[in-house]
Amino acid sequence: MARILVVEDEMLVAMMVEDMVADLGHLVVASAMRLETALAAAGQEDIDLAILDINLAGKQSFPVADRLRERGIAFIFASGYGAAGLIDAYRGAPVLQKPFEMAQLGDVIDQLLSDAGDGRGAAHQRVEPMLRRDPADAGNMVSPVIDG
Repeated sequence: MARILVVEDEMLVAMMVEDMVADLGHLVVASAMRLETALAAAGQEDIDLAILDINLAGKQSFPVADRLRERGIAFIFASGYGAAGLIDAYRGAPVLQKPFEMAQLGDVIDQLLSDAGDGRGAAHQRVEPMLRRDPADAGNMVSPVIDG
């Protein structure tokens, strides 16, 4: 069971992600809707992983990712823009395109936790794209990433 920080500014989306995390058998230890709160949680909470919405009420969450990276904590970006919403410093980071399904979230969490367990630095590891079951669902898949 992983301890997870959820950073999402839309209340209903945050609740949905929290429910998915719980249903996957993990624990949401903190949830933040604003950048300042997310920065504090990223610096202080005892977490294994974070799920970060890129746009938080008009502010980008990259400073939160910076803090998590400094602490060696894995993270997943979640965005309606997919990988196109990333800045250059985070090209190659795991991204879930919204809306996403619980199975997709679970696959990325499992991959990051597996990478962290072998000491390779999960926040910077390649997450393999999932096989597509239906081409119509292509927009909902984890964006492929390229190692930098």
